[in-house]
Amino acid sequence: MRILAVDYGDVRTGLAVCDVTETLSSPYSVIREKNADVLIQKIERIVIDEKISEIVVGNPLNTNNTRGVRSEICEQFAAFLKERVDVPVLMWDERYSTEIAHTLLSATNKKGKKRKDVIDSAAAAVILENYLAYRRNRKL
Repeated sequence: MRILAVDYGDVRTGLAVCDVTETLSSPYSVIREKNADVLIQKIERIVIDEKISEIVVGNPLNTNNTRGVRSEICEQFAAFLKERVDVPVLMWDERYSTEIAHTLLSATNKKGKKRKDVIDSAAAAVILENYLAYRRNRKL
């Protein structure tokens, strides 16, 4: 099944998808959109075009496992998304995903504008990779 990960942001939202075997997560795109309704319309189109079966929205919990303002915003976005798509939408802990993405991009010498262009989709790929690892471990 193909899964879409969403790293929701106020200005840029990163997306990543996995292959049908749920083995590999890859950055998909970054959508620059401030209007949540328009953003959801674009995600709806991707769900259809890419035959997505599930959506994972990053949940930026605090380091002490509590919810902050940003977590609440992401949960509200996920609730709106659930109303609009015909696939399951769930929240997934995204703590440190952006930092990990920065580290990975540093290793590939991505700098400046090129980094900004891909950091959000790379963070979504980290979120998705963690979710896929959880799913694999549950099957063992």
